[in-house]
Amino acid sequence: MSMSTAVAAFQRRPAEGVVMALMWAAAGFAVLVTAAIIYSVVSEALAFFHHVRFFDFLFGTQWSPQTAMRADQAGASGAFGALPLLAGTFMITLIALLLAVPVGLMSAIYLSEYASPRFRRTAKPVLELLAGIPTVVYGYFAVMSVAPFLHGLGASVGLSIASESALVAGLVMGIMIIPFVSSLSDDMLTAVPRGLRDASYGLGATKSETIKRVVLRSALPGVMGAVLLAVARAVGETMIVVMAAGLSANLTVNPLEAVTTVTVQMVTLLTGDQEFDSPKTLAAFALGLTLFCFTLLLNVLAQIIVKKYREQYE
Repeated sequence: MSMSTAVAAFQRRPAEGVVMALMWAAAGFAVLVTAAIIYSVVSEALAFFHHVRFFDFLFGTQWSPQTAMRADQAGASGAFGALPLLAGTFMITLIALLLAVPVGLMSAIYLSEYASPRFRRTAKPVLELLAGIPTVVYGYFAVMSVAPFLHGLGASVGLSIASESALVAGLVMGIMIIPFVSSLSDDMLTAVPRGLRDASYGLGATKSETIKRVVLRSALPGVMGAVLLAVARAVGETMIVVMAAGLSANLTVNPLEAVTTVTVQMVTLLTGDQEFDSPKTLAAFALGLTLFCFTLLLNVLAQIIVKKYREQYE
């Protein structure tokens, strides 16, 4: 609705015009807050890149941000290669998605298409309880239960699984984000019109064929949104990674070793008394900008995929 429309509405009905003005103010406030967040992150990240070259930061393989705070201190130069952090973030997120997406999607399909109404009313709230558990509880679960179990299981087959590893963090994080995939996907599948299912059955399709070729494809935008929400939740998780994967910035593709993530290092860099003009502190903003760009690219990719399927099947 344009500004001229709002003005005309105010002239006709003052109360309606006041409501529209409040809605315009709320929308403008949201835009201003978003712009302020982006400006603060970008400006501080640019200040960091005055100290460290962009390509050295993005493609560097060594992360050791310990720098001297005074001229008389030793160790005046630090290493700000973010590649180990990005690799650890991607590895843990991938492990979490490999667990959460199949389990969550299959749960949603069962609840929306096969389960009885009574079972659905009971099972869905119980499943959604996982989303309300504090992440520190998941961290304790990873340290006290999952890590010892995997360590013993690996030892029985001759594998050395570290007590802090990407595998432990990824599995527990996957359990945590199952409700995000399951609940949202279930809502999208349930929202598919009954007429589409009946038309598919009328053409001779079985129930499984109808779910695969009609229901899932019709609900694809919502399912993609659920997966993106799960990705964002996994990428932004900190406590589970600190407790289950550790703080070691290792560049490795072995999920059995200890790694760390971007968000964990951001918290580490901004903990305690810091000078906000030092490369060590400014590196947190550079990491935040990198994470923001990664999330933006994911959203663009999801939009491309959804558009492709819509053009093909609608």
